[in-house]
Amino acid sequence: MTVYLWLILGYLLVLGAYNFWRARRVKNQDDFMVAGRSLPLTVMVFTLICTWIGSGTFIAGAEYAARAGWSSMWLPAGAWLGIIVIFFLAGKIRTFGQYTVGDILEERYGKFARVFGAIALIIAFTTIVSYQFRAGGYILNVVTKGSISVAEGQAITAAFVILFTALGGMVAVAHTDLPNGIIIVLACLGAVPFIVSLAGGWQHAVQVLPASHFQTFAQDFGEYPALKAGGYFLATMMLLMGVQSMYQKFYSARSPRDAKLAVAIWIVGTIVVEVLVIVIAIYGATANWDALQAGKIDPAAIVLVAAENLAGAGGVGAVFGVLLLAAACAVVISTGMNYLLSPSTNVMRDIYQRFINAEASQKKMVALQKIFVVIIGLCAFAIIFIPTVLNLKISVLKYSFFAYTMYGVSITPALLAALVWKRATRAGGVASIVSGAAMAIGFELVIPNAFPGLMVGPAGYQDPWGVPSIFPALAVSVLCLIVVSLLTKKPDPKTLAKLFPTSLEAQLNKE
Repeated sequence: MTVYLWLILGYLLVLGAYNFWRARRVKNQDDFMVAGRSLPLTVMVFTLICTWIGSGTFIAGAEYAARAGWSSMWLPAGAWLGIIVIFFLAGKIRTFGQYTVGDILEERYGKFARVFGAIALIIAFTTIVSYQFRAGGYILNVVTKGSISVAEGQAITAAFVILFTALGGMVAVAHTDLPNGIIIVLACLGAVPFIVSLAGGWQHAVQVLPASHFQTFAQDFGEYPALKAGGYFLATMMLLMGVQSMYQKFYSARSPRDAKLAVAIWIVGTIVVEVLVIVIAIYGATANWDALQAGKIDPAAIVLVAAENLAGAGGVGAVFGVLLLAAACAVVISTGMNYLLSPSTNVMRDIYQRFINAEASQKKMVALQKIFVVIIGLCAFAIIFIPTVLNLKISVLKYSFFAYTMYGVSITPALLAALVWKRATRAGGVASIVSGAAMAIGFELVIPNAFPGLMVGPAGYQDPWGVPSIFPALAVSVLCLIVVSLLTKKPDPKTLAKLFPTSLEAQLNKE
C-alpha cells in the first residue's frame, strides 16, 4: 500500500476515535438530530461548507469541468444565488426551531405533505449518499494505484460513513466537519498555483483543450448547450434553497443571529472553494488530456489524479497534493454523513414519531434512528453496487443531477412558499410536492428506460427531447402550487401563526 493510503487510513482512525468520544454526549433526540441546538459560529460555518462541498463538487463538478471546461461554472453558480436567498431566511428557520423540513411542510400543508415530502427527500438523499460511496471508491483506487478497485473502495467508504453517522448523529457530523472544512479550504487554496504550473499555464491549456472548453456554453455538451448549463444552474439552486441538511444545521445553531451570520461567511467560503476545484479540474485535465481521451482516466476522478500528479512531483507542491487527497476524503466522509443523517431523521421524525409512536422514549428514538442510518446506508450502497456488478457505465454527474432535480422540484417550491407566501394552501403544497416528484421520476427514470428513442444529446448525457428534466418538472411543480392554491380556500390565520407571527395578531385586531 502507498503512503497516501496510510495517511488516509490514519485520518479516518482519528475521526473514528473522535466520533466515539463525541458519541458519549448523545443523550436524547435533540443531541442526535440537532446537536442540542448548541453549535457555535465557527463550527456552524465549517459544517455548512461541508454540507454543500461534497463529491458533487469534487467528483460530479470535476467530471463536468473535464468534459465541458469553463462552462461547468454554471453548476456551482446556482448554489451561490441560492445561498443569497437563504441568507434572508436563516434567522426565521432557526426561530421556528424544529428538526426537519417536514415540520415546516406539515405546519403549512398538513400531514400528507409531510409524508410525501419525506418520501421524496429519502429518495433524493439516498441517491446523494450512494455517489459519495462511489467517490470514496475513486479515491482509494487512485491512491493505491489500482491495488484497491473502485468497487472495493466504495464498499470500504460505505462502511466508514455508515459507522461514523450511526455513532454520534449531528454531534459527530458537525464537529467532524470542523477539521474537514479547514482541510478542504487549505488544500484548494494551496494546490491551485502548483497544478496550474504543472499543466503549463493558460497558454498550454488553450493549446491542448478543445475550443468548446472556453465557451460560455460548451457546444458539444448537450443537444441545447445553454439549456444544459441552465439546467445544472437551476437544479443546484433549487436543491440549495431547500436542502434539509442545511436546515438541520440552522436548527442546531445557538441562536438565529448565529445562523444568519454563518450563512454570510458560508457564501464566501463556498464560492472560493468551488471556483478553485473547477480550476484544479480543468488544469488537471490539461495535464492528463491524452489519458482522458484514451479512456485511461475517468473524468470524475480528475481532481484526484491532479492531486496524485502533485504528490508525485515532489517539493512543496507534493504537500498540497497529499492535502488535496485528504480534502477529497474529507468531503466524501462529511457529505456522506450529512446526507445519511438527514433521511434517517425524516424516518424517525416524520413517519415513526408522527404516525406510529409519538410517545417513544428518547433512548428508544436514538437507538431506532441508528438502525435506520444503517438501513438507509445499505440502500444507498445497493444503488451504486448493483450497477457496478452489472458493469454499467456510472456517471456521478447524472446521479447528482437526478438527486438535485428530485429534491429541487418536489420539496423546494412548497417549502419556500411555506416560508414566504401566505396564500399557499394545503392542497397547493401537496399538489406541488406530488407533481414535482412524479415529473422528476418520469423524465429521469421512466422515459430513459422505457422510451430510449426520445433521448437526445451526447452519449451518457442525454435528455428527453434534449431538454433537461429540471425545466418541465419545476414548471409543473410551481404551476400546481400557484394554481391550486389560488383555487382553494385561503389558509386560516392560526395556520400561519408560527411561521408568520404577526398574521394571527393582525387578523384578531381586524376582527
